[in-house]
Amino acid sequence: MSVAIAAAPSFRRTVAYDEAVIQKFTLATVFWGVVGFLVGVVIAWQLAFPVLNMDLEWTTFGRLRPVHTSAVIFAFGGNALLATSLYVVQRTCRAPLFGGPALANFIFWGYQLFIVLAASGYVLGITQSKEYAEPEWYVDLWLTIVWVAYLVCYVGTIMRRQEPHIYVANWFYLAFIVTVAMLHIVNNLSIPVSLGGTKSYVIWAGVQDAMTQWWYGHNAVGFFLTAGFLGIMYYFIPKQAGRPVYSYRLSIVHFWTLIFLYIWAGPHHLHYTALPDWAQTLGMTFSIMLWMPSWGGMINGIMTLSGAWDKLRTDPILRFMVASVAFYGMSTFEGPLMSIKAVNSLSHFTDWTIGHVHSGALGWVAFVSFGAIYFLVPKLWKRERLYSLRLVTYHFWIATIGIVLYITAMWISGIMQGLMWRAYDQLGFLQYSFIETVEAMHPYYVIRAGGGTLFLLGSLIMVYNVWKTVRGELRSEAAFVQPQPVRVVTGAAE
Repeated sequence: MSVAIAAAPSFRRTVAYDEAVIQKFTLATVFWGVVGFLVGVVIAWQLAFPVLNMDLEWTTFGRLRPVHTSAVIFAFGGNALLATSLYVVQRTCRAPLFGGPALANFIFWGYQLFIVLAASGYVLGITQSKEYAEPEWYVDLWLTIVWVAYLVCYVGTIMRRQEPHIYVANWFYLAFIVTVAMLHIVNNLSIPVSLGGTKSYVIWAGVQDAMTQWWYGHNAVGFFLTAGFLGIMYYFIPKQAGRPVYSYRLSIVHFWTLIFLYIWAGPHHLHYTALPDWAQTLGMTFSIMLWMPSWGGMINGIMTLSGAWDKLRTDPILRFMVASVAFYGMSTFEGPLMSIKAVNSLSHFTDWTIGHVHSGALGWVAFVSFGAIYFLVPKLWKRERLYSLRLVTYHFWIATIGIVLYITAMWISGIMQGLMWRAYDQLGFLQYSFIETVEAMHPYYVIRAGGGTLFLLGSLIMVYNVWKTVRGELRSEAAFVQPQPVRVVTGAAE
């Protein structure tokens, strides 16, 4: 085992870090999280009770679904990644942000403008009409400019570092930034009809478009929702636990195997389509191989608590982080399983896929983000601790119950759905009509919507806790022992 963090209580920070922009990104994460969860709850209830679509084109499921997806992934998740990456890179490099507050603030406001433009386009029906309902060309172009500025800021900070080694969290963040830029540009290539209009024509068509979209779609999961958040895991779990990373060597193996294998896995979304069979098999094979690095990372994250398991009883912030790693392990087992052709023939196009996606999105991405937010807020606003750790515990259990209700309802609904679709009677005809499968799923849709509502309730508790902490208030509670100060050997912690 290689020790990446060692105690250094006497270490004194001598670098003036840029923290104002990280405060903004942190608050934006909380705000957009609530927006994304709220829209998700609305469309979940719309599926259970279609009358809630209200016959307004702007509030139908078809318009709000991409608003929810983009708000949760790019607004909530994106702001969480920007906040944590810019926080981590400064401390592990012992250097302020390259470009200073001016460049950092351009990235912040530019990214928020992208979110607003994309969301308004979805509601108004201004999209490229692809699988992910991508925003139109002008939004794509603006995001490219902002993302290049982010890359320059991040790489420039690493290049001016005062630490000789680049800590592993920065490798994951860097892979996320570079790969997402490549995915975004290739998938969204289009030709505008006019510079003054919103309409454009996409470059790709047919099976080439399908392959490009799922190369983009799966690697958005692999690098935006996995690699980036693994950067959060590798910094914030050791910091909150006050323990060294279990194995720094394993973290390096985890990084290189993950980024090599993930990029090939997209074709497993296109089984039994016009995509060549060899490409489908290639995607399935690499997906199964992803079990190894994914679980290596999960083990590394959880085993970081070796010798400190008792902290889970008293530290609800750490509980969020460790639970997120457990969900990561579960999701990265289920994903390769569902990529196997025989399993995929049952699961594809069913709610099983929805359950799988949300076990990763809610359990892994959201939980590790919540943990990072609870870690960052007292430090960024120079508070002794959070307003209430008891409220963090309430948030954890309410959200966990919501996730369990959500994913189990979708697992049951999805498997039942797949079995009903392939059921034949003795004459060889389909046994169930499509509307019968929809009627059978109704109770599970109600349970799913209820679980999502609980998850939203938990996030509102977080908003109250963060607001009170920023105001400098403290709720009288049993003493909470903070972890001992630690220093990242490969870069300085505060």
